[in-house]
Amino acid sequence: MTSPREIPIQFLKGVGPSRAKLFVQLGVSSVEDLLYLFPRRYEDRRHMTAIHALKPGAEFTVTGSVLAKGGRRAFFNKKHVFEMEFGDADGRIHCVWFNQPYLDKYFHVGDKVILHGRVELFKDRLQFVAPEYEIIARDDEHLNMGRIVPVYPLTKGMGQRYLRKLMALALEHHATSLADVLPAAVRARQGFGSMAASIAGIHFPEDEAAQDKATRRISFEEFFIFQLCVILRRLSLVLKPGFAHTIAPSVKDHFAALFPFVLTPAQDRVMAEIAVDMGSKRPMLRLLQGDVGCGKTAVALLGCVVAFVNGKQAAIMAPTEILAEQHFKTLLAYLASSSFGKMRVALLNSALKKKERAELYAAIKAGAVDIVVGTHALIEDGVRFKALSYAVIDEQHKFGVAQRALLAGKGKRPDLLVMTATPIPRTLSLTLYGDLDVSTIDAKPEGRGTVKTYHFTGEQAEGVYNKVAEWVVERKTQAYIVYPIIEESEKLDIKAAVDMHAHFQAHEFKGLRVGLIHGRLRREEARRVMAEFQRHEIDVLVTTTVLEVGIDVPNANVMVIEHAERFGLAQLHQLRGRIGRSEKNAVCILLGDPATPDGKKRIEALVRTHDGFRIAEQDLEIRGPGQYFGRHQHGLNELKVINPLGQCQALEAARAEAAAILKEDPTLAQHALIRDTIHQRYPAYLEGLSGG
Repeated sequence: MTSPREIPIQFLKGVGPSRAKLFVQLGVSSVEDLLYLFPRRYEDRRHMTAIHALKPGAEFTVTGSVLAKGGRRAFFNKKHVFEMEFGDADGRIHCVWFNQPYLDKYFHVGDKVILHGRVELFKDRLQFVAPEYEIIARDDEHLNMGRIVPVYPLTKGMGQRYLRKLMALALEHHATSLADVLPAAVRARQGFGSMAASIAGIHFPEDEAAQDKATRRISFEEFFIFQLCVILRRLSLVLKPGFAHTIAPSVKDHFAALFPFVLTPAQDRVMAEIAVDMGSKRPMLRLLQGDVGCGKTAVALLGCVVAFVNGKQAAIMAPTEILAEQHFKTLLAYLASSSFGKMRVALLNSALKKKERAELYAAIKAGAVDIVVGTHALIEDGVRFKALSYAVIDEQHKFGVAQRALLAGKGKRPDLLVMTATPIPRTLSLTLYGDLDVSTIDAKPEGRGTVKTYHFTGEQAEGVYNKVAEWVVERKTQAYIVYPIIEESEKLDIKAAVDMHAHFQAHEFKGLRVGLIHGRLRREEARRVMAEFQRHEIDVLVTTTVLEVGIDVPNANVMVIEHAERFGLAQLHQLRGRIGRSEKNAVCILLGDPATPDGKKRIEALVRTHDGFRIAEQDLEIRGPGQYFGRHQHGLNELKVINPLGQCQALEAARAEAAAILKEDPTLAQHALIRDTIHQRYPAYLEGLSGG
């Protein structure tokens, strides 16, 4: 029987070449891909809520008929408004959609419709604003009514009813042909049924118990396959010897003397872990996590010093030129009074002219440079190290695993330290960074001020900026004003950094020195502005998210983030980490009018807590695992169901099963199906593995 993996989606009845192009937008190219396109949520349509029982402030699913409809232009902004009166046997509710004139032709009086959305109270009447909708025909009620109904991700030109009908067809004719990747012994130990039954149960569950059972089975398999991949990668790297650095006791004492501050116990603990790794012949594979400002860079410098005193080289790779330059300057400042001898530090970025770049390449290859700091330029083909024994990747989530491997490949299995300022709970670390040992700096240096976070609406912006101007003058502090885009966009209706810079100079910040920096400035101009801000020649810096990483101005202790609802939670936390970097107290103000539940949750989470680990958990809860991990970046294209945050036990069990199989069959020679599945699902993650 032909495997669903080998059947192009266009050959499934009801698809064809034209609709197959729509499925590409959903990442579906085969029948197997379709079967693995799981619901984003479910609606319990066994017992719909009666319209007369609806209450404002909550989401409901209702069924009824179109009683009346019509379109008009809004008086205040001329935008199109489509309105519908909707009812069942016992009640009515008003529905409204904005800028969707085509709905006037889509709906007809008398249509039987299902609506799902948030009920609001408007002028003493209940209404749905832009609810999800679905017209129900008699011939497909068995898939769309009287049951728990799946709601799928869609693309333009595709509806829920069509996709459910297609899914039912694929299940009927192809589910039994799906390969069952979990070995029979594993299924028996874990009490799992067949994959065919689980796939059917996740698409059209009979009840909540069946849905939960199917989800657990498929989640376990996803964990299992990915953990095999992670363990294989680690084994391929650590089973081959690296360089065992010699670390004299005096090194640590002299190292601590480099800094104008006392290292925290958390930093000391992590440095001890790094020292043990670097003294071993086994290559270090370590993740260093900690909030912005906790002192990761100082800790990472230890490895650079150890490499230097052992006659080797070190490299630090950052995701942006701003952050790379910040690291370069920080290293120069720390090493200025070094008792280890003169360390030659170089910055490799796109600012170098062709001749300068060639000279630096030659110096690195000859060993005339001890520490190289750079961006992606470090992994270009022209970069050759004489003896790279230690490499650091900062802001690891900005890089993929293939890029991590490329940097490590510049040396003979160098010790590798990857750093992230987005703290990751242990379960998530196992999932995403299971090939790495994890170190955590869970305390900031002493003497830091507090950062308080507040939320105000867009209508309150003028008062906020007047207060910021007052603080800048009275406290002699500096402020950031952060925007999500550079230029005005009518479509997004966002005030832009460029326009507001001019506005502020003439109004709220008149008399203050106002600067502007964004990603499209010429490099020389951006450097000039940043240097002026760091020297306090600029009071207020209007900026886009280029400052998310790398800018360190201790006197800047006020931040206003405009349209905060348009930023991700982790990004908001990173931005906030740019202030509160001195002994002064700091204030972060979120300006925005979140229109969605997720937007409100992000704002509330940031106001409520400064704990990076808790924020990471909430970010996962809000966005789901796919977006949180950045599938395309890390090659996690198959993590479609799992939620590591709530399935720690399943992850631990899957990892144990994966480790047991690899202990008996390290190359998976006896598990061809598993090996093929790993390579099919995670090509980016396994790139460069020996023997495969």
